[in-house]
Amino acid sequence: MRASPLSSSSVLRDLPVLLVAVVWGSSFLAVQRVAEPGTVVAMLVLRFGLVLPLLGLVARRTLRRLSRAEWLGGAALGLVLSGIFLLETYGAVHTSATNAGLIISLAMVLTPLGESALGRTAPPRAFLAAAGLAVAGVALLTGDGGLRPPALGDLLVLGAALVRSAYVLAMARTRAIRDTDMLAVTWVQLATATTVFAVVALAGGPAPWTVALSYGAGQWAWLLHLSLFCTLFAFFVQMWAVRATSPSRVSLLLGTEPLWAAVFGITVAGNRMGPLALLGGVMVLVATEWGRRTAPAPGRDTATDRVPEPAAT
Repeated sequence: MRASPLSSSSVLRDLPVLLVAVVWGSSFLAVQRVAEPGTVVAMLVLRFGLVLPLLGLVARRTLRRLSRAEWLGGAALGLVLSGIFLLETYGAVHTSATNAGLIISLAMVLTPLGESALGRTAPPRAFLAAAGLAVAGVALLTGDGGLRPPALGDLLVLGAALVRSAYVLAMARTRAIRDTDMLAVTWVQLATATTVFAVVALAGGPAPWTVALSYGAGQWAWLLHLSLFCTLFAFFVQMWAVRATSPSRVSLLLGTEPLWAAVFGITVAGNRMGPLALLGGVMVLVATEWGRRTAPAPGRDTATDRVPEPAAT
């Protein structure tokens, strides 16, 4: 039976968003290929240093029109964003790509919980049950099915999920950028985060250019993948998708990111999971999807309807 033009059009709109979820899922593996604990900050300078000129070239006209309040609001969010990337990236090099991708997905459950707390409203019971299932799944996953405490990397990625949730809530409530062009405010945030990384790099550790010179062809390929696909491509697809399709559909497709992280972690990185840890991973996937479907609907006047969430690590 021949596909209808409507269904074909829907597939074409969904495919780029699904590709974003795929490249985000691969980002944790990419980080492990280009960074070690001592070179994380230098790698972040390189990653965003490659993106900023390209993004700035596109955003140059809107950047000139930003007010002082918009610059300050974007910079403040950029400071929070730098914390997310530092926690995620340090976490990714201290744990498996599979664990990192599954744990960071908890932000999908934590954000509605924070929204309910700020609004002093009780979330639906089904959502609370999903949150409980997610916590139990993470306990099994990070303990590898035993009673061992989670590894340092697991805790860092969990911290990143908490900060990511705070970032989304803060972005929704930062009035200074509510009507600001999305491209311009993203550039300000990334420029601020890159400045933070550069200052930290100067304080200790290898210089970014030293790390760049040490990279071979394979590592440069992974770094370009992080910069061009996981950051630049992901941003522009999200910006297009919020206009071309429904936010719910975008959220559903991007929500497959932890699944792809597990696929890349197991098939490419060779991560091995015991039966109970595997059960924990499945519980996290089920819980985040259940939580997304049962979460209280956010108000339509928030900035989260316009501005994409930060790209994964």
